[in-house]
Amino acid sequence: MRRRLLCAAALVAVPAAGCFAQAASADAAVPLRFGVLPIGGAVESRESWTPLLGDLSRALGRPVSVLSMSSYESLDQAIRRGEVDFALLSAKLALDAVVQQRMSVVAQVKRHAGLSRHRAVLLARKTGSHHALGDLLAAPERWRLARGDSRSVSGFIVPQLELFAPHGIPMERFQSELLDTHQGTALAVANGDADVATNNTTDFERFRQQFPVEAARLQVIWESSPTPPALFVMRRDQPAALQKRLQDFLTGYGQARGPRGDAEREVLKQLHAPLGYVVEDNSALLPTATLDYQLARQHALNAKWVNPAAREARLERIERSYAQQAAALRGTAP
Repeated sequence: MRRRLLCAAALVAVPAAGCFAQAASADAAVPLRFGVLPIGGAVESRESWTPLLGDLSRALGRPVSVLSMSSYESLDQAIRRGEVDFALLSAKLALDAVVQQRMSVVAQVKRHAGLSRHRAVLLARKTGSHHALGDLLAAPERWRLARGDSRSVSGFIVPQLELFAPHGIPMERFQSELLDTHQGTALAVANGDADVATNNTTDFERFRQQFPVEAARLQVIWESSPTPPALFVMRRDQPAALQKRLQDFLTGYGQARGPRGDAEREVLKQLHAPLGYVVEDNSALLPTATLDYQLARQHALNAKWVNPAAREARLERIERSYAQQAAALRGTAP
């Protein structure tokens, strides 16, 4: 009887093991979908990411596909539709993905300790005037503005928070607004289609390399404090083991000595992450949540209200929302 039971158990176990093996094989065949905003154009971005994603595919033993989206909105919608498994996002887009779309921070771009060259800037044409910023703040209605998406930290949030809002200048005060990528806003000013553009130091340096003639027509008239770095986020329903392997790959990329490390460091330079990546969690988004809170509060203070009670109610909602968001990012929410 015992022998018969053992044989029966074996007959059951073998098909089950086969099923598990088939499931693992099926998972390995399914591409891991990576989403990213383009570096320059979509084709250039795809080519820039191909070496790193190829190495990642070999490290994970499964294919990795890339979705190089043309705008914040298209990438956000792809995440909402569940078409992205992990992504490299600007800080505000990463905050929205974590808070609203059940994703988690796994790593971020590494920067020098105590120093960040990545700052928001305003670009204007070289006219010989040393008072361009003063002229802009004095009469914004005479200027045509080219700016980034409202979710862009350097293209909208930081310039609005650190420069325009403190001077009581809503975006509506400008003569016109043109929304585009950082490359597009710089080209708009260089070609005379706009008078001033939001941008950042990293993208403007890339613009200098790609469009030296157009870049020579531009000057930086304002620079912000350092802005939060880009972050890698991953869907929370992905296996913890896969997340750990992704983190290990990212943090080890470009750190080895010898020819392989040299080749990886060249790839990182092309991706404007020369120091590589470091492991992070959702708490890395706290500075971005603070920026978001400060901008919302600034808008509420500058807005016109039917009565003081309405304004206070709005401010209270902003405070409550920020407190809940910060607790969730710290992992201390009830």
